[in-house]
Amino acid sequence: MSEVKTPVLEMLAAMQSGGVVSRDDAREAILLQESDLPWVSLPDGSLLQVLHVDLNQNLWIIRNRFKPGFGVDTHYHTGPVFAVTTAGEWFYKEYPAKINKAGSYLFEPAHSVHTLTVADDTEEDAEVWFAVFGSNVNIDDDGNVTSVLDAKTVMNVYRALCAAEGKTCENMIVLGE
Repeated sequence: MSEVKTPVLEMLAAMQSGGVVSRDDAREAILLQESDLPWVSLPDGSLLQVLHVDLNQNLWIIRNRFKPGFGVDTHYHTGPVFAVTTAGEWFYKEYPAKINKAGSYLFEPAHSVHTLTVADDTEEDAEVWFAVFGSNVNIDDDGNVTSVLDAKTVMNVYRALCAAEGKTCENMIVLGE
């Protein structure tokens, strides 16, 4: 009985022989340790560490530390946001029963309106890792836009704050510049 070669079988045979994926243009992964980039102070009392900015996708990956009693302006994002809480706890004023605690993961779909809040009586700073696609649009109580923050602005602000504090952020991953 002769074996019938279908495109799928041919592809599987080629994969097993090691010839489908070329490593000629493979790139090395980039690893950042926490000490590779500085934490800088923001005017609102929180701390910021910018890990990665992709200007082509308007993506910014940051870590924040928020003190007890901290809150931000009500806002939404034009793209999805992914958040991992690594310490402390926080919540959105609009959903006070959904408390983000260390080890929790939060997905924000685009245009989810929320107000990040840290309770006054919490015991420790909240530390959160965010991957933000798109722009952060701050709004007032009537829904009017008060300011917009994007990946390029975050990158430029972080560089300026680092320079003002005499710190270097040369290890920040920047694509599209």
